[in-house]
Amino acid sequence: MRRTRIAGAVLLAGTVTGLAAGPAQAQEYRYWSFWDGKGGSWAYATEGPATQRPADGAVGGFRFTVGADSAGAGKPRPAADFAAICRDTPAKDGRKRIGIVLDFGTAADAPGGERPPKARTECAQVPEDASAGEALAAVARPLRYDANALLCAIAGYPKAGCAEAVNGSKDGAKGSGSSAAPSAGAAEDRADRNDGGDGSGDGGPSAGLLGGAAAVVALGAAAVWQARRRRG
Repeated sequence: MRRTRIAGAVLLAGTVTGLAAGPAQAQEYRYWSFWDGKGGSWAYATEGPATQRPADGAVGGFRFTVGADSAGAGKPRPAADFAAICRDTPAKDGRKRIGIVLDFGTAADAPGGERPPKARTECAQVPEDASAGEALAAVARPLRYDANALLCAIAGYPKAGCAEAVNGSKDGAKGSGSSAAPSAGAAEDRADRNDGGDGSGDGGPSAGLLGGAAAVVALGAAAVWQARRRRG
């Protein structure tokens, strides 16, 4: 009887493991992703452009992409090179310089009937307390938002649509940022109220994976406790 119960608990733990590890068909979205150019390389931003307040010398990247989460989001292709981006913008007292990289994505990721502009870089010189979103607005108008303050277009691209769901995957360079909750992919790019709490830097696990692993650990611990209790 004891062996039967322990085996049942182990089998249940194995079932949960399978569910946690099994492939999930995540919905992909077409949206503007936001990146930090830390140390010259790109990392998926863990904070939205409206709340992030970068220091002088920082670089922010915006890439129009198709993905379900940060793992599938395309990284900006131009380098996160502040010295090159802002070399022609001298420093000023009471102001800070933020390098802005705009990557409009690939033709494969573009909405139907639209063609992505060429990637470009800008040096935003803004007040010392300005957010990344304010730096973007200083150099990349017109910006377009939806009724929920979701950032839909930068420099007028795309002309229509906002974080639209797409069927199937798109070709193009994909980033290797960490996995976030699928529904958070577009939400992380809110311009006015961006929580970004589901995103993480490179290498972070997804919330679903952590939840599945926690369930397996709990079931395994329960089986061991039951076995020890009966032996006692």
